[in-house]
Order: sequence, then structure tokens, then C-alpha cells
Amino acid sequence: MVPEFRTGPRGVAGVGAFFISNGAVFAALLPWYPLVMGRLGLKAWEFGLVGASFAVGAIVSSVLPSRLIARFYAVPVAVVGTVVLAAAVALAGWSGCGFALAACIFFAGFFDAIVDVAQNVVGVAVQDNSGRSILSSMHALWSLGGVISGAASTAAASAGTDMRLYLAVVGFVCIILVGIGGLLVGNAPVMPKSNDEPSASSGKGRLQWWFVLRAALPLAVIATCGTTIEDVANNWSAIAAVQIGNVPAASAGVAFSVIIGSQCLGRFSGDFLIQKCGRIRIARFGGVFIVFGGLAIVTAQEPIRLIIGLAAVGYGAATLVPSALGSAAHIPGVSSASGVTLVNWIMRVGFLVTSPLVGVITTATSLRWGLSVLLPIGFVAVVLASTLNPVENVPAPKGRDAPKRDVTISPPG
Repeated sequence: MVPEFRTGPRGVAGVGAFFISNGAVFAALLPWYPLVMGRLGLKAWEFGLVGASFAVGAIVSSVLPSRLIARFYAVPVAVVGTVVLAAAVALAGWSGCGFALAACIFFAGFFDAIVDVAQNVVGVAVQDNSGRSILSSMHALWSLGGVISGAASTAAASAGTDMRLYLAVVGFVCIILVGIGGLLVGNAPVMPKSNDEPSASSGKGRLQWWFVLRAALPLAVIATCGTTIEDVANNWSAIAAVQIGNVPAASAGVAFSVIIGSQCLGRFSGDFLIQKCGRIRIARFGGVFIVFGGLAIVTAQEPIRLIIGLAAVGYGAATLVPSALGSAAHIPGVSSASGVTLVNWIMRVGFLVTSPLVGVITTATSLRWGLSVLLPIGFVAVVLASTLNPVENVPAPKGRDAPKRDVTISPPG
């Protein structure tokens, strides 16, 4: 018998456990990279290829999430996927060469993409049935999990802790946490589909899928606008603090903390704002914040303006990814998992392009020009915000009469 699907505070807490554990598990490995690079004797370009294997694994697994969710339901996929993801991260500590490390990171990316879709499908289902927006806060918990895990790993590495033991312990803790989340959420039973699934075997089905792709593409672009800000935080914020804001190198890490901190704040406040104003209007405001924040960054001559600009772009981008994925779950013609899978996959492909683009522009000119990509990114978010589904504005019925969304869909083809 399928367990009851809970949508009250216990269900929300369960989804939060999914997101915070997913944010923590891979972030536990990142601070160890310099030590691993030195131990394995990897050159910079070799390590760059190793790091890219995460994105490659995520893209390779793109066809699996909706199929797995259709067969096993979203909650078990999120739980079991986290177990395998944690194992891949823990095994990375035992890597004896670059190929072994790349293989571990590849499988971490492979299963992270599956877990990412599954937890967002569960989050959308709980959100729809509870009648209030929660997805932005769930993504804030993901960011918070990454920040806490990264800080703990940095402290452990500085203290000389054995990396293999540390990653195993973190993986075990995340598995326990996601297991508790699964118990809190329960599982979603198979419900009749509200929309006809297009069949790829017919001409009509192929035409329908073309319209689905057209609906998904702008959502994926909006999501990529959000992940670009995360990429700037990860790879370029500290460099910008030194080269643009004239911040001492020892203090440059504050730039990363400013972006991620403002993003967390924006995501925690995003659900309230979306509930009051709708995700379309909030996404437009976010795009405006990114434009003005980008202007402050590229024109900064001292730390204060740079910090204000970084905070603005972080806050502006906060709701873009959650809103895009929430809208993807409501694309006509497909159910939650297929829509989220499609948008998630296109977003990850776009994520491969953004950082190299900044790097190419910076190499040819300067970092100011490289970070000027923030201006068109904000403008695109403003323009495409109208493609977001404004469902959070409509309160859902409560109790037994509340409609139940299907989270187990048949994959295309």
C-alpha cells in the first residue's frame, strides 16, 4: 500500500530535509579540491577536466529522472539517489588518480541531477496541495546546506582531518537526513493525469512535444539566468573583489559570502513575496535588481559599490530557478517530472556555457567587461518573466477536497 502523501508542516519539513541534504552532500567535497589536486599531482587543465565531469554526468543522466519517477515515485527516487550520490562523494576521497576522481565526480553529477528533479517534483506537489508557495524557501535551504557543509569541510581540512573519514561521515549524516525527510513526506500515490500525455510515436505527438519544448525553453533560459549568478559567485566574485573593488586578497572571500547570503535572504523572503505579488512580477523585479547590480559591479572603483552590486544581483536572482522549475511542473501536455526534467536538463547545458563566456571576454578585454554579461542576463529575465506560470497567486483548496497533482508521469517516447 502506498503511504499517504503529507502536505502540512510535516510534508514541508520533509521537503526541506531533501533540499538541505542535497546542498550539503557535494559541497562537502569542494573545499578539499586543492589538497586532492596536490596529492594526485594534477595540473590545472587536468583538474579543470575533472571538475567538468560533474556537469557531464548531470547531462548524461537527463533521460532518466522522469522514467525513474514514473516507475518508483518521486520520494523513493530522491532517497535512493541521495544514497548513491553520497557514496560517490565518499569514494572520491579514496581516488588514487585523476581518472578515478573524475569517475567519482561524474557519478556524483549523474545522480545529483536525478535527485534534483525528484526533490523539486516533491516540492511542487507539496506546494500545490498546501496552497502556498514553499519552493523558494526550499532552494534557500539548499543554499544554506551548501554553505554550512562547505564551512565545516574547510574547518576540517584546516584541522588536518582525514578526508576519507570526513566524507564518509557527512555522507552518512545526509543519508539519515534524507531518510527522515522521506518519512515526513510519505509518498504520492498515482493519480489520474489531468492532461493527455503526447505520444512521440504519432505525428500529432511529435507536434505536441514541439510545443512543450517551446514552452520549456524560456523557462530554462530564466533558470540559466539564475545559475549564472551562482557561477559568478563561485568562480568570479573573489577575483572581482581583488581586481575591481581593490579588496585585499586575504579578504576576497567576503564577496562570495555577500552573493550567497543575499541569495539565501531573497529565497527565504521570496515565498512571501510570490504569494502576495506572483512569481512573474517578482521575477521582473529580480531582473531589474540584476541589471542595476551589474552596473554597480562593472563601474565600481572601491569595495562599497562592488559589495552593493554583488548583494543586488544575488538577491535579484534568488527566485529565478525555483520559479522556473515550479512553472516547468505545470507545462500543458506533460506532468511534473517531465516538465522539471526537461527544463533542468536545458538549464544544465546552459550552465556549461556561462562561465567560459565570462572567461573568454575577460581574457580578451578585462573582468569588468566579462562581468558585463550580468546586464543582458537581467534584461532577459525581465523580458521572459511573463512566461512563468503564476499559479502561486491562486490559493488551493484545503482538506479532503484539495486537488492532488500527479508526480509520477510517463516519460516522452
